[in-house]
Amino acid sequence: MLQDKEIVNDYLTGINASLTGYAAVITETNHPDLRQTIIELRNQDDVRQRHLYEYALEHQFYTPAAPAPGDIIH
Repeated sequence: MLQDKEIVNDYLTGINASLTGYAAVITETNHPDLRQTIIELRNQDDVRQRHLYEYALEHQFYTPAAPAPGDIIH
């Protein structure tokens, strides 16, 4: 049986792949209404991804990479 950490990480991986896919589709979509619908779907997934990312951090399921030298941390 999958553990919570595995489920969260799999879901994060899937959402991240979807966000990448949306970018490609948006740039190639000519119909304005369809393009707007895809942008809205992408935005919803972006919010979902952020919530899940914060959940993973909170439960120590995910550790982000260290900032690169010179990066500004907010």
